[in-house]
Amino acid sequence: MTHSGSQPRALAARVLDAVLHRGRSLKAELAAVLPQLDDPRDRALVEAICFAVLRQPVRYQAALDAWIPKPLPRRDSELKALLFAGFAQLDALQLAPHAAVAATVEAARALGRKHQAGLVNALLRRAQREGLPTVDASAHWPQWLRERIARDWPQDESAVLAASAEEPPMWLRVNRRVLSRDAYRTRLDDAGITAHADDSLPDALRLDSAMAVAALPMFGDGAVSVQDASAQLVADALAPASGARVLDACIAPGGKAAHLLERDASLRITGVDIDAKRLDRVRTNLARQHLEHDVVLRAADAADLPSWWDGVPFDAVLLDAPCSATGIVRRQPDVLLHRRPADLDALTTTQARLIDALWRTLRPGGVLLYATCSILKEENEAQVDAFLARTPDARAEPLDDRFGRVSGAGRQRLPGERGGDGFFYARLRKH
Repeated sequence: MTHSGSQPRALAARVLDAVLHRGRSLKAELAAVLPQLDDPRDRALVEAICFAVLRQPVRYQAALDAWIPKPLPRRDSELKALLFAGFAQLDALQLAPHAAVAATVEAARALGRKHQAGLVNALLRRAQREGLPTVDASAHWPQWLRERIARDWPQDESAVLAASAEEPPMWLRVNRRVLSRDAYRTRLDDAGITAHADDSLPDALRLDSAMAVAALPMFGDGAVSVQDASAQLVADALAPASGARVLDACIAPGGKAAHLLERDASLRITGVDIDAKRLDRVRTNLARQHLEHDVVLRAADAADLPSWWDGVPFDAVLLDAPCSATGIVRRQPDVLLHRRPADLDALTTTQARLIDALWRTLRPGGVLLYATCSILKEENEAQVDAFLARTPDARAEPLDDRFGRVSGAGRQRLPGERGGDGFFYARLRKH
């Protein structure tokens, strides 16, 4: 790699500076930066660097603490982010050392830090020679959140924290309306891409490492989507009858609704989301699969029924509730930087408000699936138990062990189990 590789490194440093030091969202920062790069390989590099750093920032900070006599001042936060990006290239990403160091040093100059390029070179050369310090994988978890994990999953705490620091596999969902999973796997084989099937996930294929979606055969034709294994199980847990009227109450980004329609085109789906901008992304995703005319979308607070509901009851309701996202830290590592204890109080209040309101939209005999990508029992098991206690016409229905371990009236998957994200499911029938 020549010095032309400096631009993605410089952009990665700016993203990391915003996320680590200014409380910005990784997803939002990447969305703003990636369009500046024409080459998909450069975009993939920026993403890979950012995720690698944010999965173990404490380790890279430990290297600076050991190798620099005085902490870098706040005005050098961008330089610190660039050093972290350099460490990640040599460590987690295992890039060719000479090229990674040269391009990162050049990135320092591109960021207007020519006077500090020598420091960058020296520290990265030392990292290349000595390696990075070993640090507990859980060290960057906030103490209050570690305590809740230990309380809820005392036998699994170490495994949860370790799995959350790892790069997840890339799960694909094959659109059975276009071709079978076996047929798509053959297409992948022909393209030199190795994929693995799981008998418990009829539409899923697993790739061992991420790749650009543009390189996936027939992606632009809607034949395949990227969706984690645990999220794909939602369609099995809800299992609406053919022709059912279905509500997806927090629809963005639309993958679960699309999965339902890929399985059964006769479903009549209404999707609601409180953020109108997120609905634009839903429309884009549905259009790629030629499903944009099969879902009625409403921008509204799903719990404010008069603002969107016509009073006609639904046969099935999917409530993929807003949550702490503690089950997907490996995919959204900045969750650990931004989450605060007060957030849990607000989230559990919102979850209870949503489930109570949406229960009113469900016909007698209908099913509501309560799901989250959280692993905290207060958002999952305790939330559902409290709902059942105050709702006489609600009954929990059992789910099998594909959905994880028994957790109250529902099932819980923990991060990394069978390669999937942490996820909770509770299937509730209205009597």
